[in-house]
Amino acid sequence: MADSRLAATLASIQTNNAWTIEQQTSICEIPAPPFGEAARGKEYARRLAALGMEEVRIDSEGNVISRLPGSTASKPLIVFSAHLDTVFPEGMDVHVKREGKRLTGLGIGDDCRGLAVVLAVGKALRENKPQFKGTVLFVATVGEEGQGDLRGVRHLFTKELKGQVDAFISVDGTGFRITSRGVGSNRYLVSYKGRGGHSYGAFGMPNPAHAMGRAIARIADIEVPQNPRTTFNIGTVKGGTSVNSIPIEVSMEVDIRSESPKELAALDERLRAALQFGLEAEKKRWPNSQAALELEIKNIGSRPAASPGDDLPIIQAAFGAAKALKIPAFATGSGSTDSNLPMSLGIPAVTIGGGGRSPNAHSIDEWFEEGDDAYRAPQMAALLVAMLAGK
Repeated sequence: MADSRLAATLASIQTNNAWTIEQQTSICEIPAPPFGEAARGKEYARRLAALGMEEVRIDSEGNVISRLPGSTASKPLIVFSAHLDTVFPEGMDVHVKREGKRLTGLGIGDDCRGLAVVLAVGKALRENKPQFKGTVLFVATVGEEGQGDLRGVRHLFTKELKGQVDAFISVDGTGFRITSRGVGSNRYLVSYKGRGGHSYGAFGMPNPAHAMGRAIARIADIEVPQNPRTTFNIGTVKGGTSVNSIPIEVSMEVDIRSESPKELAALDERLRAALQFGLEAEKKRWPNSQAALELEIKNIGSRPAASPGDDLPIIQAAFGAAKALKIPAFATGSGSTDSNLPMSLGIPAVTIGGGGRSPNAHSIDEWFEEGDDAYRAPQMAALLVAMLAGK
């Protein structure tokens, strides 16, 4: 904080707050549906280049990567990141409406705010040139939201930057929260398949819907711990052709989550046992039938759980940065963000909020309100980057 160039960096972030809000708004008006982030990524790369970032490129997965080189060394290597994608499908209206200090638009908080914060920090650092020992990569990832299954950050840490990164900072969403642990999740498309037939004429054969019903009842009775928080949910149920037909196929989508890798694995095992029970119980109900009944479990998403301690230096640095700037930062404990992946690999990682507030994330009524101190979140991010990159 005594470094004059860093002080100037923090001051310019406040001075350029209106610029940051403009970046947030205009970025959000470029569609970025699941697996359709290319247009937003291309424009984001252009903006990073305009700030003077070096070696700006888009990798084979669609992540935008740029470099702010260190003054004396390439290490430590810090990744400072936000995600490009939204949860909203292609074709939706992405126009941002402004009423006073409130911006309403799809993804305006999650994660257009994060993307704007990364640009704001980059602009301030390039203009004021505080000296860091290490190198900072400014990154915008693809595939952070549900369907993407962390494909962007997974590519970074298993291929593009494998074994190179010393610390990872994600700016995701709003407020001043500090997320220090990763909620793991497994998601499955579960299908029960049979021969089908007339509800009256073919009665007496295993029914895929009944098998799935037996499994659902067994799943509903699973006991899970409250600490570490562990949950399960059946989100969709589909199948059948008519009320008077035994279904040929029925399916459901299942989501299980936990802060603990151990508890997630245990719940996964119990889930599979319940699914198998549904199959076997329905077959036993009709012992004289020769009709086939099959169970298929397809993985449609997997996020690793991670529970590093709050005494980890990167977490302490985040709270230190907040304290130095008199920011009322609070810990949310765990979340499901890009940080899950590096955390699970033992790489120091933290997710921080981008300031302001946006209580309707992932809804068509999503809005962002900056308040009077939203600029302090990018200040905190800049100070955290400086602490990790070193002098």
